[in-house]
Amino acid sequence: MPNFTFALRTLFKTPFVTVVAIASLALGIGANAAIFSLFNQMLLRPLPVPDPGRLVNFLAPAPKPGSNSCGLASTKGNCDDVFSYPMYRDLEKTPNSTASFTGIAAHVLFGANIAARNQTSNGRGVMVSGSYFPVLGLAPALGRLLTPDDDPTIGEPRIAVLSYAFWQSRFGQDPNILNQELIVNGQALTVVGVAPKGFDGTTLGAKPQLYVPITLRAVMSTGWKGFDDRRSYWAYLFARLKTGVSLEQAQTAMGVPYRNIVNDVEAPLQKGMSEQTMKRFRAKPLQLLPGSQGQSSVIGTARGPLTLLFGVTGFVLLIACANIANLLLARSAARAGEMAVRLSIGAARWQLVGQLLTESLLLAALGGASGLVVARWTLDLMVSLVSREAADTIDATLHPQVMAFAAALAIGTGVLFGLFPALHSTRPDLISSLKGQAGQPSGARAASRFRTSLATTQIALSMALLVVAGLFTRSLMNVSRVDLGLNADSVIMFSVSPAHNGYTPEQSKQLFERLEDALAAIPGTEGVTAGTVPLLAGDNWGNSVAVEGFKAGPDTDVSSNVNSVAPAYFHTLGIPIISGREFTRADAAASSKVVIVNEAFAKKFNLGSDAIGKHMSDKSGNGPLPFEIVGLVKNAKYSEVKREVPPLYFRAYRQDPAIGDLTYYVRSAIDPTAMLANIPKVVQTLDPNLPVEDLRTLPQQVRQNVFLDRFISVLSAAFAGLATLLAAIGLYGVLAYTVSQRTREIGLRMALGAAPERVRAMVMRQVAVMTVIGGTIGLAAAIGLGKLAESLLYQLKGWDPIVLAISAVALTLVALGAGFIPALRASQVEPMIALRYE
Repeated sequence: MPNFTFALRTLFKTPFVTVVAIASLALGIGANAAIFSLFNQMLLRPLPVPDPGRLVNFLAPAPKPGSNSCGLASTKGNCDDVFSYPMYRDLEKTPNSTASFTGIAAHVLFGANIAARNQTSNGRGVMVSGSYFPVLGLAPALGRLLTPDDDPTIGEPRIAVLSYAFWQSRFGQDPNILNQELIVNGQALTVVGVAPKGFDGTTLGAKPQLYVPITLRAVMSTGWKGFDDRRSYWAYLFARLKTGVSLEQAQTAMGVPYRNIVNDVEAPLQKGMSEQTMKRFRAKPLQLLPGSQGQSSVIGTARGPLTLLFGVTGFVLLIACANIANLLLARSAARAGEMAVRLSIGAARWQLVGQLLTESLLLAALGGASGLVVARWTLDLMVSLVSREAADTIDATLHPQVMAFAAALAIGTGVLFGLFPALHSTRPDLISSLKGQAGQPSGARAASRFRTSLATTQIALSMALLVVAGLFTRSLMNVSRVDLGLNADSVIMFSVSPAHNGYTPEQSKQLFERLEDALAAIPGTEGVTAGTVPLLAGDNWGNSVAVEGFKAGPDTDVSSNVNSVAPAYFHTLGIPIISGREFTRADAAASSKVVIVNEAFAKKFNLGSDAIGKHMSDKSGNGPLPFEIVGLVKNAKYSEVKREVPPLYFRAYRQDPAIGDLTYYVRSAIDPTAMLANIPKVVQTLDPNLPVEDLRTLPQQVRQNVFLDRFISVLSAAFAGLATLLAAIGLYGVLAYTVSQRTREIGLRMALGAAPERVRAMVMRQVAVMTVIGGTIGLAAAIGLGKLAESLLYQLKGWDPIVLAISAVALTLVALGAGFIPALRASQVEPMIALRYE
């Protein structure tokens, strides 16, 4: 306690140094704690279930001919994770399964319109097998959860389990919700229970409102048929290992029945497959991966950017530590006499080292506490940069793990930046200071070299961070200049899903026509159109096709993306028509079937400029070609800003027999934000229970589509700017202290005739040497980091010469600016005063 009190008094004897040190540490620790919070949420935190380390995820790599439907739950971002429903049931029943697992569970996300207590909202649900909750080992917060007894019959039972968060927010934790009815996608479901608090499903990035039996998929998605189709892959599987069974043992055991089913049951169902592909199909393995974090594409997507940002903030903290070490070294020189006196009257060196480390740790503790505030600000900044869906995933709360991480950082940095100054200040030969020597104390040269090395290291780290920030900034500029192939300005977009309210396809089409007319009647509307696939939302709908005149072999890629759209689609969105015509209202169900194709489609299927009048089918093979191509349009971005435009054909939505939802686009002649409030009112006049989904402007949608690029570039630029500022402060501190230590030398030089210009040049030469050495090391490190980050860059190499040059110039200017004031002060030293300087 006396050490602590003395340390507190000592720190505040030099308030400027203390405040600078605390601020530097707060910024370094706060940035690291914020990134760790995100890193922990996305990449480290297991599911809140008992013994999550025993969970395993199932993967079945391609080939998977047929229908593949995958999304957010895909761990690798492709369809390797999905299985057919019959395969799931087959695997579940095998003796090897019961020997290896406590159970196998299946699940799939779905969009849900939920009506209850005279209010309808759009949300998300999960269709789960009866084994889902038992495999996870969860107990209900209220009522009961789904069990294997709930899914033996397709289409039954009509029940639901609410998520705890939804029960809390929508129903105020009302215990009487049990046995009440909800209308979900137009179907009455009885609430039988509430999931435990803190459990948000097994897919990171999706916070479902409710869970329903997987046997209700055809009920929840009108017109869907796929329970008996072994060529329809859509269900995600995971299991819990039995005690004593390893993942490798389970994979070996399950591989045998899986291959038997593939070869004996599924291989005979494949038609038109080449011998080589059939060989791959028969040999495809079943893979098991650790499943403690559930199944989500977010984990793979976030790993690279978060690891990079974690490294960047680590560099920032190192620079902050170097700054504080320099400050403490400078202060230790001023306390040399004090240390010498205390040693001379019998104080042990370890006691003095302990006292100085106490001061360092107190400084670190204050910096760490302030860093929690910075961490919260940084998390809020991160939330503002990401998409709305991703923002719902990020928890900006500073959880105990984050506080523990910040505390560990504070202790570690306190020891790191305090140890050398403490050891240097308490050297036994400091006793010579009692003799009143006026020159530099013994060991000052070593301390000076150490300070110079720290400043040079800061310059190197800052150079590396500036280059990384420059790369991502230039990459974002490249993204912002991408030609979308359409005019996004002044366009509002939103979605409606009448099928989720129980509408039949015919009823949906009638509503869509009335909605088109109502939207067109809003003052300021220039155009109205719609499509089933929302633009630039990451959605990809497609199938195999057959095209007149295009000969396809067994392994020829004949896939194409598809979108069912309304009349005036291309005119409203500003997509040029090369030849042919737009869809009109005359292109209805009773009319001849027509399609419009884009340039990429025409190129892939060798249509050239003669696409108009050709025929095609939305199925591969040698069957009839019922669709006539009536239009050819320019390429326009489809699902991703950064991806190449895929081959795409457009259908008239009125000719789509299973239409149940549309995304509308309204071009406004006035400020779009002024029209946004009118959209829900128009929809409510047609159906008060139909929620308006994802109401936003098209430019907002574009920004959301590239949020990861903006997220990385803004944060890396902010951290690089912070690092450069800290490095400049450190360089200034080193030079200012060097000048003060060399005051007598400088005075003597000037007394002997040295001009002020030469003195300034002497100091600036030191700046130049440190900048050249540090900058060169930093550039080499930056090129290595750039190559590692190249996969995250858009149309840019990791060693871009423009970025390297700009970063080098920027850092040189900052370094020269930091060195100019000490150089100026050195040139203004009065020789006579300096010669008397102690």
